[in-house]
Order: sequence, then structure tokens, then C-alpha cells
Amino acid sequence: MPAAEAYACITAASGSAASSFSKGPGYATAEFDDSAFGDIAERIALTQKLGRHLGSFDVSDTSGFDDIVIPEGTFAVRARRFEGMMCHIDSRDIVKKLGKALSRRNDVSLNDPDIEVRVFMSDRIHVFICDETVDRSSFEKRKVAERPFFSPISLHPKFARASINLTGVRKGGTVLDPFCGTGGVIMEAASMGMRVMASDIDERMVTGCIENMEHYGLRMHDSDVLDIGDVPSRFTDVDAVVTDPPYGRSTHTAGEDIMSIYRRAMTSMSRCLKHGGRATAVLPCKLHPEPMELEDVFVQKVHGSLSRHYHVLLNP
Repeated sequence: MPAAEAYACITAASGSAASSFSKGPGYATAEFDDSAFGDIAERIALTQKLGRHLGSFDVSDTSGFDDIVIPEGTFAVRARRFEGMMCHIDSRDIVKKLGKALSRRNDVSLNDPDIEVRVFMSDRIHVFICDETVDRSSFEKRKVAERPFFSPISLHPKFARASINLTGVRKGGTVLDPFCGTGGVIMEAASMGMRVMASDIDERMVTGCIENMEHYGLRMHDSDVLDIGDVPSRFTDVDAVVTDPPYGRSTHTAGEDIMSIYRRAMTSMSRCLKHGGRATAVLPCKLHPEPMELEDVFVQKVHGSLSRHYHVLLNP
């Protein structure tokens, strides 16, 4: 899911897909117009660090370190393993070899370097200049318990944001959440510069969602109290639909079968979306999404028997 989000962010920020893209355990590399880098770093949620890829090397042959050139300035080398990979390799030895190669052209400064060179030890040794570390503090400020109106069941802001990014919606685009709840999804969309619209069958949720938006100084473009079947009569031609329906984790279904609600939701979301638009729906199980097409599904284990299934859907 983090790699898919990264690819979608590149496409949304640059206006075109990366010319090359590869991924592995804990990382992804891509080629794209560097003018989009700032926008990507600003919106991405599931990636920790971003920067310029300097090379990937087999642990048995690090002679390519000698060919790495970094910009002028002092540097420091930091190493990290991904989930215990390469545990038989001494990371200090890798850092020492790379530092020796780079110090032929640049001076070392361990405490206050101009350039932070990162070694990521995964399936191979990946070397990159760390240009951005994703600021997660804003996510913590918008967590459920920090909102004036909240429900205990809600996506963490970073996963709400990732769900938006998976649609590839561009800054300034329209995002609709037809099961808005306390507003976790649309708060993230609004903070990313999208025009947001929200609805819910529960008037208390719509009112509370608006209260939360105002609390964080975010603008709601439009909202209404609606059953999911009535949403297309109110909201049409939107760029993306992103939602985490509460059904299945709540008794408020008005006696309707849960699967019936899901099926009606898929039809309604398709009618709301532009042709070629995408939706992300977070459900407790994998669902056939007719009339939309399932592009991908990512499973997140929550606890016990509960898993979230992030459906990425295309409206043909």
C-alpha cells in the first residue's frame, strides 16, 4: 500500500506517471520531474523519508560506492535495516566504506551535515540523499481523540490521507465522502487543498463533521444529510470518492442487510464519480464492486478478526 500511494502521489503531483518505477521491501524508486517533489512530500502519508536515489548495490560488491557523487557540502552517513533484513551484515562496516568513498570529495560533519546520506538495508543496499522527512505531527493533532466531536471508530489521519492519495486526485479536485462520520477523510482532503463534500444518513454526524472542520480551520464546500441511495441526486461529477463506511461496526443500519448497503454504495459512488474517476472504499471484507472496476485491494490487520480492506476502484 505505501508503494501504491507513492506511485499515485507522483502521478497526481506531476500530471503523469513515473517514467520508471520499482519497489521492494520497505522502499520504492521512481523517475519523475523533480519540480513535483515538493508537492509529493507535502501530501504523502505512508512514506517516512524521501530523497534522491544514488544507487543500489549487492552486499557482496560495494565497489560502486566509489562512483557516487553528491553535491558540494558536508555530509553524514546513516544506516537503517528494514525489519531485520541483512542481520548478518555489520551496518557500521557499510557506513564506514561509503563514508570513506564520499570523503574523497566532501568533508564529514556528523553533528550538523549539509547532506544526509542514507543507507537502507533491504533486499539490496540502497543509498539515497534524504531531502524530506514526512512530518507526522499534524496527523497526531487530527486524531480522533483530539477532535471536538468524535466517534471511537475512525481511520487514523495518515490512513485517511493515504486513501485519498490512492485515488490520484489532484490538488484542487473535488472529494466526496458519502459516509462522512466525524469527518476524518474530508479533513485530510481539505488540508491537502481539495474541495470537499460530505454526507451521512445520521444528521448528528454531518453536524459534528462540520464542527470538526471549523475547529481545524478547514472549509467544507458542501454537505447534506442523505441515505447512500440519494447521494447521486445531490452530488455528481466529482473527481474522487473516498469513504470508510461505519456499517458492519455499527448497529445503525435501519434494519437493512449490510451487503445490500455495500452494493447500493457501489452503485451510488459510480453515479457520483466522473467517468475515469477513482474511489477508495474501506470495508471489513473484500467486495465485488460492480458497476465499478476493482484496481487493487490492500488488507490492513487491525486486531483479532477485524481487518480493513482498502478497495481502489475505477469508474469506467
